[in-house]
Amino acid sequence: MHTPSVDGVSGAAPSASQTWTPPAHMKQDSAITAQTNVAVPSDIEQRLQSLTLTDIVDLALRNNPATRISWENARAAAAAYGSKRGDYLPTIDGDVTGTAIKTTATQGRAAVTQQTLEPSITLSYLLFDFGGRSGSVEAAKQALFSADFTHNLTIQNTVLQAESAYFNYMAAKALLLAQESTLKDAQANLEAANERHKVGLATIADQLQAKTAVSQAELDLETTQGNLATTRGTLALALGLPANVPYDLQAPNVPATVPVIADSVDTLIAMALRARPDLEAAEADYEQAKANISVVKATRLPSLNVTGTGGRTYSKALTTGANSYTLSLALSIPIFDGFSREYNQLGAEAEADAAGARLDQTRQQVIFDVFSSYQTLQTATKRVSSADDLLASAQESEDVALGRYKQGVGSVLDLLTAQAALASARAQQVQARWTWETSLVQLAHDAGILDVHGHSPIHLTPDTTQSKPPQ
Repeated sequence: MHTPSVDGVSGAAPSASQTWTPPAHMKQDSAITAQTNVAVPSDIEQRLQSLTLTDIVDLALRNNPATRISWENARAAAAAYGSKRGDYLPTIDGDVTGTAIKTTATQGRAAVTQQTLEPSITLSYLLFDFGGRSGSVEAAKQALFSADFTHNLTIQNTVLQAESAYFNYMAAKALLLAQESTLKDAQANLEAANERHKVGLATIADQLQAKTAVSQAELDLETTQGNLATTRGTLALALGLPANVPYDLQAPNVPATVPVIADSVDTLIAMALRARPDLEAAEADYEQAKANISVVKATRLPSLNVTGTGGRTYSKALTTGANSYTLSLALSIPIFDGFSREYNQLGAEAEADAAGARLDQTRQQVIFDVFSSYQTLQTATKRVSSADDLLASAQESEDVALGRYKQGVGSVLDLLTAQAALASARAQQVQARWTWETSLVQLAHDAGILDVHGHSPIHLTPDTTQSKPPQ
């Protein structure tokens, strides 16, 4: 039997080893999507070549599909809650029935033609059900809370992702500058080796070693340039933009020294236990699971419903119409259904216990996240100070080694060793600075206090023990 066709093409590939060819209109639609899927808001497009960190966060929140998904999920949960609240109100339905009857004349009976019109309204209302209705409404409300807190978490995750990508990109740019300085130093060392060789104070081996150091510096520079392009694409992805969109960043104001955190870890843990969206979502999930127990319990108990119907019949015989109505009160009593309701209740209780365990697990994870991020920030702060001192020492050592070599009292090996140590110190200083920035925003995220602008109320104070890094 042949595969049915769709829009003029086969509904499946001819064989397992062949690709499926879509209809022509799908190819055209895909091309249009590819051309128009660049979403840069007009107010930001004007300053696309000098984006600030605030612009980066704003653009990420507008463009990132994750925030739209979580927002739409929250809207759907809100609609579901509104729908469930309708259970507290009566249900009213209107119905209009038109009937035309024509019978055939038979022996002793004449043919009859009759037309009737019967409009009616039916009202039904659940009077009592032992908590099933209230449980359903409560479960829908808690599901709404969970969806909203999940949206808040998605926003914080998006801000963290954007800021981390921004810091990585700025670190790569700073490292590129450091590599350029290293290359200049290597070239200066090569010139010194050439000068010494001209006057007979250095061997060809000195020249070759210095030239090798220049080549290594050039290679490191090219590698850093490639890494910079990659981090640039990663940042574009975090902004919800194609990686090839042309943009540039405004240089941030980097302080001479980084501040230290004034809040204690216990204070930040207390903040997180109050503000972490994923913890609040877990609490809402637990409350929803408990509300579902009431729902399934109610299915094992009686329920009381009232139903009323009022109508009016119009026909040739009743041109002015005739009223009719019914009113019923129904008590539904579940008796036996193969123990399904009992097992449903056991399942709901187990799900509530599992949700409670997940809540405990999330709470413990929140405490660990804050503790770990706090210690990471503390370490990052110390590393900035140590890296600054290391860079100052390495710079002085390289200056001394170069001076000694030019004077003919130092070896090229000492000079190249000092140069390598300086290059390493520059890289570590750059990494330490931007790692501190990333650690700070990570701590704010883990404490649940990272806002939509990328800011947080974490208290910082100047550190007077740090030395000013060399310019």
